Amino acid sequence: MTFNDIFRSSFLENVSAVSVLDMVVALVLAFGVGLFIYLIYKKTYAGVMYSSTFGVTLVALTMITTLVILAVTSNVVLSLGMVGALSIVRFRTAIKEPLDIAFLFWSIVAGIVLAAGMIPLAVFGSVLVGLVILFFANRKDMSNPYIVVLRCTDSASEKEALAFLGNQVTKNVVKSKTVERGVVELNLEVRLKDNNTDFVNALSDIQGVQSAVLVSYNGDYMG
Repeated sequence: MTFNDIFRSSFLENVSAVSVLDMVVALVLAFGVGLFIYLIYKKTYAGVMYSSTFGVTLVALTMITTLVILAVTSNVVLSLGMVGALSIVRFRTAIKEPLDIAFLFWSIVAGIVLAAGMIPLAVFGSVLVGLVILFFANRKDMSNPYIVVLRCTDSASEKEALAFLGNQVTKNVVKSKTVERGVVELNLEVRLKDNNTDFVNALSDIQGVQSAVLVSYNGDYMG
């Protein structure tokens, strides 16, 4: 091997496999689409604790996916090696919100489509997906379940509270009942007729009712 053969290696030839203009355009667009995904995620998040790091991950994931696909599309041999290298990666982080999976998949797909040069599809598709998520996430559903926690002193006050509660809500189902000496605790699933929660105040005023607590239930916790 001569000195000239070294500089004619395939490694140096790959330097110009992707033009600078293509890299800049792809990464800028990936950043823009990733930022849009992040804003939609922040706007529609309905969990218990918002994580800003997950939003930044969406932006970074879009750009990283774009980088990977740009490299793969420029070299067939590299694409085969990339499949083997990425197959050993394992992620152990638990996804608590089902919608978070959609955002992760959205970021990956947006990066793939952008790197493939399908810019209109990536932009229009991301805008459409974002509008759909915004529409369904911001809908006010009056059938959302709530949990009412009642603490009564005896069975008489329990029956009176249940009768009153049945007239104030559209659904009233006992989920659990705990009885101790002098205390009866009930956990009930209810569906509100409207946004008015004044019936909780009236419940606490019933003779024999020690406390009445209303908790919104979204699958993460129960009162």
